[in-house]
Amino acid sequence: MKPTRDGLWRKSSYSGDNNGACLEVRDDVSGAVPVRDSKMPHAAHLIFPDMAWQSFVNFVS
Repeated sequence: MKPTRDGLWRKSSYSGDNNGACLEVRDDVSGAVPVRDSKMPHAAHLIFPDMAWQSFVNFVS
């Protein structure tokens, strides 16, 4: 996880080189996974329960 200006966000490993179009997540929130758009880091972000996020990741992997 790489520290950014406003916390410990990390870029999705599936994002590649999409002109900055990617998701960033945090792993340091107990019981939840915050998700944001890397192009708009100061905009609102979504927060998923960790079990729901893990189910999503397993489904798309």
